[in-house]
Amino acid sequence: MSTTPLRKDAARNWDRIVTVARELVDRGEPLQLNDVARRAGLGVGTVYRHFPTPEALLETVATPCLEALAAHGERALADPDPWRAFEDFLLRTVEAQVSDASLAPVNAAGEDTLPRTTELKRSLRASGTALLDRAREAGAVRPDLAAADLVPLMCGIAHAVDVHGGAPADRADTARRYLAGLLGGLRAARAAG
Repeated sequence: MSTTPLRKDAARNWDRIVTVARELVDRGEPLQLNDVARRAGLGVGTVYRHFPTPEALLETVATPCLEALAAHGERALADPDPWRAFEDFLLRTVEAQVSDASLAPVNAAGEDTLPRTTELKRSLRASGTALLDRAREAGAVRPDLAAADLVPLMCGIAHAVDVHGGAPADRADTARRYLAGLLGGLRAARAAG
């Protein structure tokens, strides 16, 4: 969690802790630091030195996905086609939500533990808002769609996939299908042709 370089043994321990945590999150098991320490073959104190809370560990597990989404949001802003950029950003977002089990609880948390998480979430919101504004200004999106609607809509799709998504291999396809239906309803009437 610190910004200073870790010793090689400390870096190996950090990697092992995050790997075990990733496995637990992917299996839908709760992150309990004592359990992570046992599974990683490390002392509890070692885990707590790196990650003082389960939330800090969960946010660390989610960070690569959040970074990839934030980078994609920045690239989408450079796309000259406002609708395509908006659609692609939402597609990437919903695909991440259904493929990375750490994302939903980190996004749903009332407060962030790590400053990096706050920074990445702020970047994602800013990109989503800017992309929506561009699409709205181009007449591609219904004028009544607010930026505050985006997160609940994407979470709704992710929840629907959790409930009705089928086999794990089918989840991304199901999410794309649900998003396509949603986007059809969000598109401005004159842009839908």
